[in-house]
Amino acid sequence: MTAPHIPINAVDLFSGAGGLTHGLAKAGINVRVGVDVDPACEYPYTENNKAKFLLKSVGDIESRELASYYLPRSVRLLAGCAPCQTFSSYNQKASTDDDRWWLLRHFSRLAGELLPELVTMENVPGLLNHAVFDEFVGSLEASGYEVSKQIVDCQDYGVPQHRNRLVLLASRLGPISLLTPAQFNAKPTSVREAIGNGRVPALAAGSADAVDRLHRASRLSPLNLRRIKASKPGGTWRDWPDELVAECHKKESGKTYAGVYGRMTWDEAAPTMTTQFYGFGNGRFGHPSQDRAISLREGAILQGFPLNYQFVAPGAPVHMKTIGRLIGNAVPVTLGELIGRSMKAHVKEHRDDVLRVLTGGQLA
Repeated sequence: MTAPHIPINAVDLFSGAGGLTHGLAKAGINVRVGVDVDPACEYPYTENNKAKFLLKSVGDIESRELASYYLPRSVRLLAGCAPCQTFSSYNQKASTDDDRWWLLRHFSRLAGELLPELVTMENVPGLLNHAVFDEFVGSLEASGYEVSKQIVDCQDYGVPQHRNRLVLLASRLGPISLLTPAQFNAKPTSVREAIGNGRVPALAAGSADAVDRLHRASRLSPLNLRRIKASKPGGTWRDWPDELVAECHKKESGKTYAGVYGRMTWDEAAPTMTTQFYGFGNGRFGHPSQDRAISLREGAILQGFPLNYQFVAPGAPVHMKTIGRLIGNAVPVTLGELIGRSMKAHVKEHRDDVLRVLTGGQLA
């Protein structure tokens, strides 16, 4: 006799353009709705995912509104990545005065009121150092959840970039953990495998592909064009002739900032995709062999989005800053799939308890 299928329904808080949702869906989880306050997220989220979109702040959401999206006789998952900029190591002015700091408390509130069987939260590792995270974990534990948390090197799971993320999994069914790279059947992926070997057409700085409007590269000033031509894959601005080096880097205070104005290396992973990855001077975002920064499409691919993922409606203008923000802020799709497959494995492990709950039993 075939074991009954146990569906998992999810709500994605702070959904962004849909990186986490898309990954969860790849793992076989039915994401019912995404919630985000940024209107630019709505088109890519709904166009590429079989889910509804709520343009609303999580702080204004009531649990009964989210409860209506879960289907009967399904395991409920509450997922999300609260805005991470305020906790990021890139933010030198992190402050509890930032309203985003407290959005995690609203996530906690909704989890405590809904009591879904599963909860997951992804964020930057720096969140571990803040009391608001300890409060979040403590609240889950007080509500009967088993909680696991770990720093994940996304490269270990096949994401073609150096990106460390904090992943929390919580379950009211029993102890839970992420799949290992071996269980996920992961293999390292290089920049070449992701965006090389003719996967995307060659492009000049300041131009866009005639077919794929997202495959467009920022303009370069004459000086920056000379700089990128003098740049070596994996090198730094220290490789340049002296006349190309910026005055700020010649000062003692600027000599240590070697991680800008660099090219990627074909056979290694890319650096962490930030919201400004499309700018040559914003990090090691120079294309390994073409004289330009990587395109919006290449950044999306390095974040795990499929080649046909649409971020802009037909005929609408492509704003580099807006789309760069959506891509850089996204949960890598592969990481979302890892979380989803880990949840599926967990539910399978606790099948008897789950079936008892879905047929009218109750968790303690």
